Amino acid sequence: MLSYRHAFHAGNFADVLKHAVLIALVQSLQRKEKPFFYLDTHAGLGRYDLNAAVAEKTGEWRHGIGRLLEKKEKGPVLLRTYLNVVKGLNHKGPLRYYPGSPRLVRELLRPQDRMWLCELHPKDIEGLRREFDQDRQVKVAFENGFQAVKALLPPKERRGLVLFDPSYEVKGDYRTVVEVMMQGYQRFATGQFAIWYPVVDRGAVDRLCKAVAQSGVARALRVEQCIAIDGSGGMTGSGMIVVNPPWQFDEQMAELLPWLTTVLAPAGGGTFQLEWLAGQA
Repeated sequence: MLSYRHAFHAGNFADVLKHAVLIALVQSLQRKEKPFFYLDTHAGLGRYDLNAAVAEKTGEWRHGIGRLLEKKEKGPVLLRTYLNVVKGLNHKGPLRYYPGSPRLVRELLRPQDRMWLCELHPKDIEGLRREFDQDRQVKVAFENGFQAVKALLPPKERRGLVLFDPSYEVKGDYRTVVEVMMQGYQRFATGQFAIWYPVVDRGAVDRLCKAVAQSGVARALRVEQCIAIDGSGGMTGSGMIVVNPPWQFDEQMAELLPWLTTVLAPAGGGTFQLEWLAGQA
């Protein structure tokens, strides 16, 4: 059940979308000086070595972050922030290290903000602890992130973001992620909640989106990008469902998705969706 390792897929096209969305959400929280709390339910590693055997085995990063770095044309401002974080992690030299969600968010945190990272994989938790050793703004916990949501919300800051990023290797995760999100929403209705999902089985994705739409949340926006036709093999796309999206977030995504799809699916066949599942702008 804990066989999944994100190290094989770090920096791929799905990471690019997920991390661009994540930056937009964090930056929205920074519009106010008040502190915020960030919770990552499936944190993985803080950073990934793209020269390591696991990353080289698939080479997925070459068709994700690799393509973005090769692109000469400047994209949306949001992507520039993302690329600056990646370049900074590599000291502006050749690409070797890629930031996982924890490291990406940590680079954006202000002194008054804090983050809580949950991870259950025995190898990943070791790397995560090393990455944030003695960092007083970061709590690394060897615990089930789904179970942590109820215990940690609402945060003392009364402002924050929860990222749900399970591997979905357990089919029940499609149902569980919505159930746990609702537990968090009921305790912290003003918080932001972001659910990442892979596009492997379109039926599973449709059921996930329907469950969110019928959950009772006031506002939820679906952001999805596919680089290949459904069912053409493996993960053909990915998406994020954002509950309580911030002001102008949909406009940011409307600018991001067409540009990003052109870059990551240069041979054509790429598609994207921006859909309100609940509420509206």
